[in-house]
Amino acid sequence: MSFRTTPSVDYVEDVSPGSGALPPRAWYAASDATSLSLNGSWRFRLSATADAEDDSFAGEGFDAGDWAEVTVPGHWVLQGDGAFGSPIYTNHLYPFPVDPPHVPTENPTGDHLRVFDLPSDWPTDGGAVLRFDGVESCARVWLNGTELGEFKGSRLPHEFTVGHLLKPGGNVLAVRVHQWSAGSYLEDQDQWWLPGIFRDVTLLHRPVGSAGDFFVHASYDHTTGEGTLRVDSDVEGRVTVPALDIDVATGEPVTVAVEPWTAETPKLYDGVLATEGERVPLRIGFRTVVLEDGLIKVNGTAVLFKGVNRHEWHPERGRALDLETMREDVLLMKRHNLNAVRTSHYPPHPAFLDLCDEYGLWVIDECDLETHGFTEQDWRDNPVDDDRWTPALLDRAARMVERDKNHPSVVFWSLGNEAGTGRGLTAMAEWIHERDPERLVHYEGDWNCRDTDVYSRMYAFHDEVEKIGQRLDGGTHKRRELPFVQCEYGHAMGNGPGGLADYQELFEKHERLQGGFIWEWIDHGVTHAELGYAYGGDFGEELHDGNFVCDGLVFPDRTPSPGLIEYKKVIEPVRIEGWGYPLLERSRELGGGASGTVRITNKQDFADLSALAFEWSCQVDGETVESGALAVPVLAPGESAEVKLPEPPADGRGGERQWTVKALLADDTSWAAKDHVVAWGQFAVAARPLPVVPATDRPVRGDDRITLGPAEFDARTGALRSIGGVEVGSPRLDVWRAPTDNDDGAEWQTDTRYGMLWRTLGLHRMRHRLASVEVGEDALTVRTRVAPAAREVGLDTVYHWTSDGERLRLTVSVTPEGDWNVPLPRLGVRFGLSEADSVEWFGGGPGEAYPDTRTASMIGRWRSTVDGLQTPYVRPQENGARADVRWVELGGLRIEGDPEFWFTARRWTTEHLEAARHRTDLTPGDTVWVNLDHGQHGIGSQSCGPGPLPQYFLKAEPAEFSFVFSTAR
Repeated sequence: MSFRTTPSVDYVEDVSPGSGALPPRAWYAASDATSLSLNGSWRFRLSATADAEDDSFAGEGFDAGDWAEVTVPGHWVLQGDGAFGSPIYTNHLYPFPVDPPHVPTENPTGDHLRVFDLPSDWPTDGGAVLRFDGVESCARVWLNGTELGEFKGSRLPHEFTVGHLLKPGGNVLAVRVHQWSAGSYLEDQDQWWLPGIFRDVTLLHRPVGSAGDFFVHASYDHTTGEGTLRVDSDVEGRVTVPALDIDVATGEPVTVAVEPWTAETPKLYDGVLATEGERVPLRIGFRTVVLEDGLIKVNGTAVLFKGVNRHEWHPERGRALDLETMREDVLLMKRHNLNAVRTSHYPPHPAFLDLCDEYGLWVIDECDLETHGFTEQDWRDNPVDDDRWTPALLDRAARMVERDKNHPSVVFWSLGNEAGTGRGLTAMAEWIHERDPERLVHYEGDWNCRDTDVYSRMYAFHDEVEKIGQRLDGGTHKRRELPFVQCEYGHAMGNGPGGLADYQELFEKHERLQGGFIWEWIDHGVTHAELGYAYGGDFGEELHDGNFVCDGLVFPDRTPSPGLIEYKKVIEPVRIEGWGYPLLERSRELGGGASGTVRITNKQDFADLSALAFEWSCQVDGETVESGALAVPVLAPGESAEVKLPEPPADGRGGERQWTVKALLADDTSWAAKDHVVAWGQFAVAARPLPVVPATDRPVRGDDRITLGPAEFDARTGALRSIGGVEVGSPRLDVWRAPTDNDDGAEWQTDTRYGMLWRTLGLHRMRHRLASVEVGEDALTVRTRVAPAAREVGLDTVYHWTSDGERLRLTVSVTPEGDWNVPLPRLGVRFGLSEADSVEWFGGGPGEAYPDTRTASMIGRWRSTVDGLQTPYVRPQENGARADVRWVELGGLRIEGDPEFWFTARRWTTEHLEAARHRTDLTPGDTVWVNLDHGQHGIGSQSCGPGPLPQYFLKAEPAEFSFVFSTAR
């Protein structure tokens, strides 16, 4: 007779970090010791509760033939087409009752089995270690029926001694993974909850005399140009660095002349740590990080962080990333001028830090800790202020520091994110400071800077940042003496973020402001057959935060968003300034060079400009007529020079003329090819001639139509019907745009959320009342009033049409009536075209731009298609506007502006765009809808940050603007 007993699962709710695991140690990718990857296909069984099954599956001979299979590394909820449950997204709310350390009885539990043989050449001496690099959220492990232990700390490594348990063939590795555990209370990061073994599982042979833990200390003295190397090792050995002729015993310091490591000049020296039984490759970067004169300095120089927060994400594999995906992230960052990354909010896969060392990125390495959900109860029972949890906090800190301490790219340890304050955080900071005094400690929640070496904030508004830079922000004495970093700003959710150039101007103006990190790197959209990309709520979660998880500088497929293109321009390492029309006479007064010169400034902290080549080009009406190389001195960091440009080429067209100067890579580098554009600048030489249309043609009224030049109008309404045979849906005043995530803002924002007020006022449902249609001697005038129902405010709008017989000019005059206390979303006209595909324009491009996101908009001649004009935000919203447009051709028409204008064109209406929740909701219609805008309201970053600055408001005030229509040549 047999019976089944309920297994003990007390460890799931135990606040301790676990049992059985080895002490943490330095991670390295490979050595000459044998290893065996256990990644691949594993047998898998899912249970609804932690105690649903006993542990018999861990024994030898268990038949798992009818189990499913999952891929490791991976998350089971992203496999099996929904058979294994679904992802859950919350920003900060715990998706279970807050009752620490208890978790729900309904606790999805995945049993994983892997049967493996040792390779035929597996050594017979020594021992072995089994390493898990990441398991969410709690795991219990057996090998060949023997329990090894259990652990928590999802984004941290855990190793177990297993040599005595191995056999040549038929080894049974069993891992039970629980989605919820006491550890879940420490892992409330803004991301999907995704259980599983999501990082590598590796069996490591440990030869007799193999390396244990070791600490590479490689400092640099900028006054002498010398570096000092000392490698402390648990196991005695020797350290060799052939390029530096170093051969010393472990623990012995040696000082030699070296090239230092920085993010701009990531010089690494290859070395070897050789113990009796193992040779471990070392990649050594010499650099010194200090807090000095109230500034963060590396190698004696203050640094300016131009960074981004990076969650690990892949739209199909979640946080299970391979090396090439990590490399793609780093290469994209380097190509877009980023120099720093904060590993929000947990240590990344360790191979990512190898890439940061190799290619050059400053790193804030953040501990796997966030308890944000406790804010709902005013931080009551917060684990970081409860001594019972302190051992778990210290374990997490130690596993991060010990794993990553040999990376020169890591300049800060971060205690975690949004975990309130408490004794546990202080204990972490004290341990880290003692263990590694060669780096600084960061934590944003410590506003008094009791435990940290930097004053860090997130989403501080521009005016507050300026006060901090001026040291007028108050706070404790210690805080006032510390540098400031915006660890999160520029919330990149949907269209935006706006205002980045204004932040950067502040960072560069005040030395206390040492830069910041955009939130965040990538949209966490999940690939979905029907929706394209899914976000919070798309899997039926009872609690979720919608598309707040899609707030990155790159789309889920890692295509750069307009936000990343803007950021690249804003943080260029070279400033290129020219002073052309209309500032020629004031160029000296304003700090610019004389006419015909360009000022080049090296904005880097360490590197000179020897890696760059410069070229000039001259454009007439957007077309390049001449170009050439530009000789620029090899400027040291911070230096500027005025460089003479050639005489502008003669051109008899009398059109708009401008210079474009670019800084390009002079040679191939590890991260981009020769001629990759690093920075650019533009300035005008001759202004654009505005279009002139003499009113020489007379409108002619027929029975049902009015003819004026190439156009026909409806005689009763004055509505435009066609131009030169091209059917046109009559242009009407349009003030509405499909609100962006930043227009609507976040519910916790304290400043005015205009997207909400626009709807309240009714700007999305404006009514058009026809007042009169007037046929004059040389013009057709249509008078209207545009206003929302239920409101007394309105816009008195006059459409004034004239023609010279071939061209048609529309002048729109808008006069607000009533008390307008909100800005307008947009101001312009909208009309429809029955056919349009290819688009060509002269103006800003190639991508979208808005008033506070237009730094990267380059003036030129551009071509696209209507579909190519769309920006594929995961949640559809206003997008695709091109700025500073002089003229555009599409659908058989040419449209010129007086003054320049914004234009958009799409195959659905603004109303359809607003109603869509996913890209797949947008169905192309038979009409292409075109907006020609005199103005657009700014974007800001109010989805989690400030709205647009006042200078980017589109105020409701009198305006007049014109468009000239003709048939395209």
